[in-house]
Amino acid sequence: MAGETPTDRELEALKVLWQRGEATVRDLADAMNDGVNRSADRLAYTTILSLLQVMEQKGLVDHRREGKAYVYVPLVERQPTFRQLAGSFLEKVFDGAVGEYLVHALESKRLSAAELDELEAMLAAARQRATKRGRKGGQT
Repeated sequence: MAGETPTDRELEALKVLWQRGEATVRDLADAMNDGVNRSADRLAYTTILSLLQVMEQKGLVDHRREGKAYVYVPLVERQPTFRQLAGSFLEKVFDGAVGEYLVHALESKRLSAAELDELEAMLAAARQRATKRGRKGGQT
């Protein structure tokens, strides 16, 4: 990911780009303002354009020109970006203590049985990966 961590607003724009594959400044403005009721809270077209220009300098997006419109595409992938953000958050807030983070995360949201099953499957897969790494590390 180009070494740059996206800001909250940049991440919002990236989510739109990941979903659509590409978008014009107008498309991004419309998507990012969707659901914003107060005009004072809406982002101006020029604000979105400035945001995208900064993101381009950071290596997060690129653009091409189609007529008068600029069409932006993401240069970073969704999963590696989320992984980096999650790791950074875990280190910054919980000093890397995964257990403490999970306790707070699980206490902050009521999970459905399906979500709990999904978490259990993820934990089982993580345990299996850790076991394999342990076996490989023990071999000489």
